Amino acid sequence: MEQANYTRVKHFILLGLTDMPDLKIPLFWLFLLVFIITLLGNVTIIVLIRISPHLHTPMYFLLSNLSVLDLCYSTVITPNLLANFLSNMQIVSLSGCVAQMFIFLILGSTEVILLAMMAYDRYAAICHPLHYSSIISNKVCISLVVGSYLGGLVNSLVHTTCTFMLTFCGPNEISHFFCDIPPMLKLSCSDTTLNEVALFTVAGTMTFGSLTVILVSYVRIILTILKIRSSEGRRRTFSTCSSHFICVTLFFGTVLFMYFRPSSSYALNQDRVASLFYTVIIPMLNPLIYSMRNQQVKKALMQRLGKVDLK
Repeated sequence: MEQANYTRVKHFILLGLTDMPDLKIPLFWLFLLVFIITLLGNVTIIVLIRISPHLHTPMYFLLSNLSVLDLCYSTVITPNLLANFLSNMQIVSLSGCVAQMFIFLILGSTEVILLAMMAYDRYAAICHPLHYSSIISNKVCISLVVGSYLGGLVNSLVHTTCTFMLTFCGPNEISHFFCDIPPMLKLSCSDTTLNEVALFTVAGTMTFGSLTVILVSYVRIILTILKIRSSEGRRRTFSTCSSHFICVTLFFGTVLFMYFRPSSSYALNQDRVASLFYTVIIPMLNPLIYSMRNQQVKKALMQRLGKVDLK
């Protein structure tokens, strides 16, 4: 087909998570509950850190930014998912698809970098406790957060621009519940080789760079913990970073599975489940993990509920 004969697509149809009518209403109520828990959990973490003076530390400043990202992340994606359960399809304009992908990628990319910054913070606190306040000062902490957002912005600009420079000439049905890169590449009638190269280079550099920071930080943390003589001391020290370790494992596991594979291995059903996990489930789990496993957060929450007195 010649380029001149292409008819550019002006809107897309999101087919959603499932096309089975009997499942749509039960899934709607299930994910509405997940969305409510996500909103309540992340807002609680943000407010709790804001109003609790003993949580005004770099670690919890980074955590509050993680909750902001998860809150926005879920708000961008989940309403579309819920709308799809109530209709057979959802029509989204080309500009709407661009905006959704751009915002989604900013938030996701920023979270990748922020998780690495949180690992570095735990490394500094555990491996260099006497110099922690100078290594992670307020100025440095703010710089880490700003740098995370700038990195996310650059990554999003590159991939959104590359994706929508492609030609979409039909079909226009996205077998997904939001405008994500892999299903969009599948719809394009252009050569997507450069897009796949960009995905592996730009996003790969950011992701594997962040993963390297995390792995090096945790290797140093583990070596430091092993030098502690008492088992209780080792347990208490590791407990300060166990929540972060769990969140990192969940998030990076699904992101690596989703994006860093050849397009030939793209499978609609399993990739929709993977996307569902890191866009909807993980934002709900993060505040639950931090509130259940972090003693200071638990104590601050109990104090605000009037059940304990921290004085």
